[in-house]
Formats: sequence, structure tokens, C-alpha cells
Amino acid sequence: MSGAERVVVAMSGGVDSSVAAAIAAESGVETIGVTMHLAGAASRCCSLDDADDARRVAAALGIRFYVANYAERFRAEVIERFADGYLHGETPIPCVACNKRFKFDHLMERAKVFGATRVATGHYARIERDESKGRARLLRAVDREKDQSYFLFQLDQEQLAQAWFPLGALRKEEVREQARALGLVTADKPESQEICFVPDGDYAAVVEAMRPAVARGRAGGDIVDASGRVLGRHEGVHRFTVGQRKGLGLSTGEPLYVVRIDAARSRVVVGRRAELASSRAHVRDVHWVAGVPPAGGVRACVRVRHGHVGTAASVEPATGGAARVSFDEPVEAVSPGQAAVFYGLGDARDEVLGGGWLARESV
Repeated sequence: MSGAERVVVAMSGGVDSSVAAAIAAESGVETIGVTMHLAGAASRCCSLDDADDARRVAAALGIRFYVANYAERFRAEVIERFADGYLHGETPIPCVACNKRFKFDHLMERAKVFGATRVATGHYARIERDESKGRARLLRAVDREKDQSYFLFQLDQEQLAQAWFPLGALRKEEVREQARALGLVTADKPESQEICFVPDGDYAAVVEAMRPAVARGRAGGDIVDASGRVLGRHEGVHRFTVGQRKGLGLSTGEPLYVVRIDAARSRVVVGRRAELASSRAHVRDVHWVAGVPPAGGVRACVRVRHGHVGTAASVEPATGGAARVSFDEPVEAVSPGQAAVFYGLGDARDEVLGGGWLARESV
């Protein structure tokens, strides 16, 4: 990278973005740290306390540092959509929207104001340039346990050309070791595995706080089996997700799971574990990393949630930016609102081909 280049680093106040900033600064480029204040005091990340940590790291690295307040935009573009998703019987995944809209769309716009040509983040993912095809490839990180490529499938070619993931070839412990060697205050800072704006993992409380009138209006309904037989009552569909077993409040003598949520009728449908399995999935708003869908479909490894290792499948593009997925083996708990992300197979297993949002309706 040229010494005349200017790079903006998204600094969340954690160890990963701190080391990303250090690597950028050590590479010789002019480095500017920016913390995006997103979710307020209750957030586990991007809060004012995290901004203070990021500022201390920037001072230690000798780089310029700024805080950008995006709290209102974050509320409108991420938290409110999260609440609405649950009220519609979905299981939303706000980290994808946060990464796309804030770490890239909004931050890249701010980078232009600084005269920066690239944005670096602490994501565990890799970008490679395929010169033969004239495009960028998005790849899994070397550290598979920390890989975050699943959350980045919406990045387009222009954004990939401007993005830099300095941690993509590192393992987490190597990152912490670098932070310790540099004496950074974030070196041993713990990381949260939960959604940053959901205190104590209580999704229902966030939904009810954001949409109190709607939540009250939809509170209460039947828990039924696949035949429609009423087994019990519930206090709101936003309290359930597909695949859920605990908290159903049923005494049936056998384990039951949420297999479907009918928000329109305020019904939670439960069944045996075998009823969770799906051979097909419908995916809407599909984004292909290459910029265009593959002609005639593609064989891929499809992950239907972040913790899913993936299942081989055939992915067939459909009209309206949708896709049909046919799994080689049935997959449990295919939940509307979650992301279905398509990876290559064989030698291309590290490459993100694209992805979209799991939908109820056929496409």
C-alpha cells in the first residue's frame, strides 16, 4: 500500500479494531480512527465507554481520531426493523444490516469527506482480487472460529474494492498478542457474543419498548400443533423463534419445538423435532457478490444461520431477485428473517458467492 494513501479505520473500542488500526498505521498509510456511536448507553459495543477506549488506542498509535454519532440512524435502520421483524414472526439478524449500512455504506461516505480511499475494519474475513475476472472475491477468515464472512454477504464490488480486513489472515490469539505487545488498553478486553442493543439477551423487552402499542395489540394467542389443535396460550409471537424448545409452557409428555409462527393469526405452531426439517428454502432479496447471478444456478454450501456449518445444496436464481434452495439433506430450523449465505464447494469452499433472507412464501 502506498505511503501517500489515507485510510479510515472503524474503531469499536474492542481489541480487533484496535489491532486493525495498529496494522494500518504500521503499514505506512495515513490512518484515521473513527468510532461510530450507535446504540446508546445500554449497548455492549459502540457506546461512549467504548469510544473512550478507542480514543486511548488512537492516542497510543499516534493517529487522528473522531467519534461519529449515528444513534438515530441506527435506531431507525436497525433496531426498529429488528422489532418489526419479530412482530411479523421472523427471527431477524441485525448484524448483517449493521455491517452493510454502517460499517460500509455510511462509513465509506464519511471516508470520502476525509479524502480516504479505503476503509479498514476488524472483521475476520478476507478479500482477494481475481484478475482473470476483474472482480473481488470475499473469503472466509483463516480463523474459522472467528470468521465473520456470513455477515458480509451484502457487500458489493465497489465496497469490496475499498474495504481492507487486516485481521483476515490472523487468529484471535495472535491479535491479542499483538495488542499486548503494543500495550493497548483493549488487549484483554472481553467480547460480547450477543446482539449489542439487547440487554441480557431479552429480545422481547426490546420489541415491546420499541413497539409498545403493537406488541400489546398482538399479545396473546394460541399455541397449536400442525393440525390446528390448541395446546396452550402464549403472550406474543415476538417471544418465539423457529426451533425454540424452552419457554413454551406446555406439558405434553414429549419435547416440542416451534416449527412455524403465524403472526397474522397470532399463532405459534409446535411439533416434534422431525417437523423442523426442511428440504427446500425460499430466499428473497438475494445479493450475488460477483454482481450478477450465476447462469442456470449453482451448487453451493448454504448456511442458514451463523452457527450452521452449512449444507450442500442447489441454488436456482428466481424472478424478482429471489432464489430457490434445494438441500441435499434436510436442514433443521430454517427460520424466516435469518440470512441464507451461499459458499462455494470443494476448492472454492472459502468463497462467499452471495446470500439473501429466508422467506415464508414460495419464490
